Amino acid sequence: MTGFQQVVKEGRFFFTEVDISGDKPVDLGEHGVISGEGKKGEGFPYFYAMNVLIFNGCSDYKPETTGRRLTAYLHEQMAARNFTITEFHISEAQIPFFDRHDAQPPGVIREMCDLFLQSELQVWLTPLYHGGMTGMMKNCLDWLELTARLDKPYLSDKIIGLVAWADGGQAMQGINAMDAVAKALRAWVIPYTVPLVKDHLYVDSRKLEFAVEHTRKLDRLVSILTGARQLLPITS
Repeated sequence: MTGFQQVVKEGRFFFTEVDISGDKPVDLGEHGVISGEGKKGEGFPYFYAMNVLIFNGCSDYKPETTGRRLTAYLHEQMAARNFTITEFHISEAQIPFFDRHDAQPPGVIREMCDLFLQSELQVWLTPLYHGGMTGMMKNCLDWLELTARLDKPYLSDKIIGLVAWADGGQAMQGINAMDAVAKALRAWVIPYTVPLVKDHLYVDSRKLEFAVEHTRKLDRLVSILTGARQLLPITS
């Protein structure tokens, strides 16, 4: 049986496939977390294709941004369900401009592709920028073209939830833009998405607390996404 070992290198996450078969049965746990140590990679936990990636496409690096706060809320809700969560913030990822002819893409690109490939459940978030997602987010996703020749290229069989916000009532345009890219990358997008009006998202002018009506929407998204894990294929 194979699984994935999470490795940290220079502050970034990536995954390697490992052999987790052993003499005794391996307990996958309720959410696919493997409790046995297996044969390799001492000191690191093992995961059976159940890492959740939260991909924050907001280009602003400040900690009080809506993107960071939404990411933190979703992280908390996922963690409460015992999933392992990786946050990927485009504002700090230092992703170069896409160049499909680059014979030796930077290490950060290879690690980014590994992260997306090994995260079976994903949530993508973006503010609305000129009718779509941020340019930095789209540029990052374009690099997945490097996976085109894999047996399972792009984001085949990944399950993705979408969240977008805007100052006005046009956040659904951001959802539609991400939906088109996710499907082009052969992912499954859950049918419940969360477009948000930024001015209605918070209950106070200091923007410290989300309104209950919107946290309910986010909770529903998490519930549907994590429930979709039952649809994932098992590799043995």
